Amino acid sequence: MQKRSLGTSGIEVSPLCFGGNVFGWTADEATSFKLLDRFSESGFNFIDTADVYSRWVPGNQGGESETILGKWLSQGGRRDQVVIATKCGLEMGPNEKGLSRQYIVKAAERSLKRLQVERIDLYQAHTDDDQTPLDETLEAFGKLIEQGKVRAIGASNYSGRRLQEALEVSRRHGFPVYVSLQPLYNLADRSGYELDLEPVCEKNGLAVIPYYSLAAGFLTGKYRSGDDLTDKARGKTVEKYLNERGERILTALDEVAARYHTIPAKVALAWLLARPSITAPIVSATSLKQLDEILDSTRLKLDGDAVSQLNAASQ
Repeated sequence: MQKRSLGTSGIEVSPLCFGGNVFGWTADEATSFKLLDRFSESGFNFIDTADVYSRWVPGNQGGESETILGKWLSQGGRRDQVVIATKCGLEMGPNEKGLSRQYIVKAAERSLKRLQVERIDLYQAHTDDDQTPLDETLEAFGKLIEQGKVRAIGASNYSGRRLQEALEVSRRHGFPVYVSLQPLYNLADRSGYELDLEPVCEKNGLAVIPYYSLAAGFLTGKYRSGDDLTDKARGKTVEKYLNERGERILTALDEVAARYHTIPAKVALAWLLARPSITAPIVSATSLKQLDEILDSTRLKLDGDAVSQLNAASQ
């Protein structure tokens, strides 16, 4: 498998990144271990999580995903085979959020402990914090790198303007720069990234690791009406795609999939992988069958006609 560069970090990653938000939510510990085993054994090495995963589940407090991943890593011989990305900044409790110097240091120590590692490969600001000066945030990340606790830093959920400003602050003060961006981007969610963020990423050589690559499962084709959302964990997220434009996208996916003798999910991921600015879409699965289908998408190369058809349907 041909690896891709994680921006200017010198880190090489697989063309798909496993999204750990399912660990401790829709995948229990045993299932998570099986999924991680298959992902790694298939030659993929990039895993993304966050301290806040999966705090939204009743009875959870956050940190469940990192804890499960840490247990898997501790089984021996795994740490050097994978690139671990995690995030901080979203609320973990009263006065437990943001990107202040004090909180970043505290959050990093907690993540290192849960992950049972000495160093985080990619530590990301989970969301912009306009209450904290950018230089304070970036200096704190820099200290973690100096201490050997972090290899590289990235941003998530920033606007194009704030991302560019953060890069300029780093260069002006000699702080480490963000090497990656984790934005919302998929065939159904295009404008925010393409119009605002992609120019900044291309200009500055940032790696792009989009989340919701399959639009919370909508682009698999399994949700085509409100009835399909009943009792589904991601039902509320998918509901917004059930409209005329969503129907056009699913029709185009079905038609392209039929021509390539494959399934819509693989086509949707292949469309992402064909975009030059995209490094490694984040994908999740809760069964080995789902995971195998997703990983196989890296072998699908769409021709210009297929890309044009999907672009037109999702315009």
